[in-house]
Amino acid sequence: MATVPWLADVLRSAGVQVVEEGDWRNRMRPGSFDPIGVLWHHTAATSSASNPHPALNVCINGRSDLAGPLCQALVDYHGVFHVISAGRCNHAGASGGSGPIPAGDGNTLMIGWEIDYNGVNQQMTTAQYNASIAATAAVLKRLGRDSSYARGHRETSTTGKIDPYAIDLNVMRADVARAMNPPTGGWTSTVDNTTAGRFTASTNWGTSAFSGQRFGENYRFANPVAASDAAWYKFAIPETGNYRVEAWWPADPGYNSAAPYVVVTSGGNQTVTVDQRVTGGQWRVLGTFNLTAGDANKVGVSRWTSGTGYVIADAIRVTRV
Repeated sequence: MATVPWLADVLRSAGVQVVEEGDWRNRMRPGSFDPIGVLWHHTAATSSASNPHPALNVCINGRSDLAGPLCQALVDYHGVFHVISAGRCNHAGASGGSGPIPAGDGNTLMIGWEIDYNGVNQQMTTAQYNASIAATAAVLKRLGRDSSYARGHRETSTTGKIDPYAIDLNVMRADVARAMNPPTGGWTSTVDNTTAGRFTASTNWGTSAFSGQRFGENYRFANPVAASDAAWYKFAIPETGNYRVEAWWPADPGYNSAAPYVVVTSGGNQTVTVDQRVTGGQWRVLGTFNLTAGDANKVGVSRWTSGTGYVIADAIRVTRV
């Protein structure tokens, strides 16, 4: 039976904080283990800054109905990876097949991360998300696989599992792909809602420092309305060409489910909608666009949406590609 005794070292090499839990290299279930991918889960336990890994003991020792270990690693509230096992674990059950992962014994096929959050009124913390991306990218590189070999349990389960909940798995895979092959860029510029002379918004946009996921000292918010009333970000684009446009917003269940970002391209305005309820506190790629040289409003956040909840305008980054 194959094992992954290199796991802790590979995670550390990717900048992930690691805690090795006991004799993890020899803690495993009997049976075959020849992993080709990574499977993401959530624990359904409520973690917090003061109780960052409530499910750790269960993941190590199991439950009355399922023997441990229940994953190769648990990701705590602070993004720390608790390495539990170098071998087979009871985390995946039967795989129905998803992407390049075939149908079969999921415990043989995949290395599992249990991300410690409840998935009901709690989402992944930014630290958990970022650490999971870095760790997944590093392990897939070690396995010689690409980002498509990262799956969510709800994608492979044959019994209706829903984990990891409240996350777009395609976006998460795209972030793994970027971590495995970082984009090269040249000129770059960031405009925050407090950048002097670079941000404009009407008085309908309020100011808040409520969320700790904000970029800078605060951000702007407004109710959706059937009129644009956009908050605009101004950039001095040095030359006409292709630019990657990224947005930063703090996520909250009360924020907009379909916030429209308007990008002023050389061929006309293009709108990208994002779900601001999730994946906040980090740069999210809106796309690559051809932008015209000049100093002008290039990206706006519109209030005209069918989504519910506050529309948020925080920060925009533009990078030449």
